[in-house]
Amino acid sequence: MAPKSQTHGHGTLTVPLKKNYCFACGKDNPDGMHLKFALDRERKRFVSHFRLNKRFTGPPGYCHGGIIATILDDAMSKLNKLRDVIAATSQLTIEYLRPVPLHAPLTVESRELNKRGRRLTHSAEILDQKGSVLARGRGVFVIIDAKKVFKQ
Repeated sequence: MAPKSQTHGHGTLTVPLKKNYCFACGKDNPDGMHLKFALDRERKRFVSHFRLNKRFTGPPGYCHGGIIATILDDAMSKLNKLRDVIAATSQLTIEYLRPVPLHAPLTVESRELNKRGRRLTHSAEILDQKGSVLARGRGVFVIIDAKKVFKQ
């Protein structure tokens, strides 16, 4: 099995953030989703295993589309850590392929597609327990100077 390491928040080695209130992964957000991501170093991907409860309902028994977009966006944003940069989402495209069920084991995986200047392009997929892709996202992230943008 590939070596994995836990990662928290959106800070980097050079720009650590004191608190993480991110709705998707923030341990300091009492109302957040508290997704936990691990870096699969061998495959250069970030992975999270999770279940969604009824709080995230859209259609009865299934996840709301905005939550699906949030999960994919957050998974893709973790990839910026591989380059030790802070990058903001500039574009996000979501393909809703199949309904994402509540209360079922799910996985999200993200990978980097390319880098051109300050633009990073990433993709992510939400998969069910059988490995079927339920939703897919593609995002463009722009590297920013976090010290100028974020108030800490």
